[in-house]
Amino acid sequence: MSTAVIQRDAAGAPIVCPGHVAIIMDGNGRWAASRHLPKIAGHREGARAVRRAIEAAIESGVAWLTLYAFSSENWRRPVGEVLDLTGLLRQYLKSELAELKANGVRLRIIGDRTRFDIDIQQDLANAEAETAGNARLNLTVALSYGARAEIAAAARKLAAAVRDGTLDAAKIDEACVAGALATAGMPDPDLIIRTSGEQRLSNFLLWQGAYAELVFLDVFWPDFGAVHFAAALAEYAKRERRFGARPG
Repeated sequence: MSTAVIQRDAAGAPIVCPGHVAIIMDGNGRWAASRHLPKIAGHREGARAVRRAIEAAIESGVAWLTLYAFSSENWRRPVGEVLDLTGLLRQYLKSELAELKANGVRLRIIGDRTRFDIDIQQDLANAEAETAGNARLNLTVALSYGARAEIAAAARKLAAAVRDGTLDAAKIDEACVAGALATAGMPDPDLIIRTSGEQRLSNFLLWQGAYAELVFLDVFWPDFGAVHFAAALAEYAKRERRFGARPG
């Protein structure tokens, strides 16, 4: 179900604004390479872009923002890069928690957090707990996340319920499956943005994004800012969303 809302521009004209925006943050490495910098420089600048995206979402009245920060496939990257990324995650959690709390942002994490070191797992749980009462923006960060693995885990969960006699297999429907996913209780994304010019979902929110509008931006993630967020929202507002129905 769409969570899009109607807002008004400066002239009072109605604008359709997505309630839930998801972003595939791509291009850190290429941004760094284009400047003859190490990859970690791109990742650090990408972390700054995260703050800009959060601020833009709040300013735009978006209620839900989901960021694809670290995929399950990213563990296959060179050990040095993975260590840089996890180190940056540690730093981000410590430096940004106060900012998230001050801005009324609630943080949720989806993905297999057990693959991270125990101190990172504890920092993630602490950040979720400390922001649990916030409601200005629901920020979900996908870490060690893969949509296929998420769907497989949901299938195992439902199969176990059938085996234990707490669920009738004949009654498994789309709502049942959605309730077994990591995003249970969250609205599906209205808009999925991908940066860097690539045009694919890369195993991100495959179930939830079934009817999302897709916007691909030819900008590396470290350069992403409010103007790009606004451009994606403007493109979304032009789309006619029919959810499979024929136009009347």
